[in-house]
Amino acid sequence: MTPRDSEPLVLGVPRAAFRPSPVFLALVALLVTSAVLTWHGIGNVRLTVFGFVVCGWLVSLCLHEYAHAVVAYRSGDRGVAHRGYLTLNPLKYSHPLLSIALPVVVVLLGGIGLPGGAVWVDRHVIPGRLRHTLVSLAGPATNVLFALVLVVVLRLGAGGGGPVEFWAAVALLAFLQITASLLNLLPVPGLDGGNMIQPWLTPQYRRMYDLFAPYGFILLFALLWNPTIGGWFFTAVFAVGDALGLPPWLYATGLDLIRFWQG
Repeated sequence: MTPRDSEPLVLGVPRAAFRPSPVFLALVALLVTSAVLTWHGIGNVRLTVFGFVVCGWLVSLCLHEYAHAVVAYRSGDRGVAHRGYLTLNPLKYSHPLLSIALPVVVVLLGGIGLPGGAVWVDRHVIPGRLRHTLVSLAGPATNVLFALVLVVVLRLGAGGGGPVEFWAAVALLAFLQITASLLNLLPVPGLDGGNMIQPWLTPQYRRMYDLFAPYGFILLFALLWNPTIGGWFFTAVFAVGDALGLPPWLYATGLDLIRFWQG
């Protein structure tokens, strides 16, 4: 019997399927390191803020997809564990270029928290429409929680001093979580918001939904590219930020700092 064969099982799944991956732990270590460097003003501040924000954003992407996987697992899809989705490894969620690199580029250039990876869930083994909706809701709910935590940290900590660059990075991360929350809640086929309502559609509308779902990203870009709809979206983002007490000048400073090539 090999060590792997003797490894304890949880509902038929090896415990290793639930352990954080080295990739995720490395991301967390880079996040903490860049945060400490930014706080103490060590090194090039633009590069340390860049590392702080990008690593923080990637960690949030991992947590977003992990939330989908955990709820799917608890709802009956044990396959998410076998597929490595419960290890928080961003490389398991989908294509590294389209699901990691592209969202980071959009963050740098547009200051938008674009939806990232995707967890494949076996919907056939999950009973009940409500469970399907909760699986889709889990990701955006994580972004909302992340945004609230960052805003609380900012409002409690910024008044106590510290470098403005550090708090600008925290504010930008909170802003990105707000954009990601609202984007993911849009009822666009293929995105979380659309997937939340899909189980409740009539068979006719569900067939139409499934037809457009593979093009969800394209539909999202088309909507944001439209000046009117894009304007409505950012008006909503700024309104939520203002309601939470997120200073616009502070996250704007963070966005300027992460564009290190302009310094």
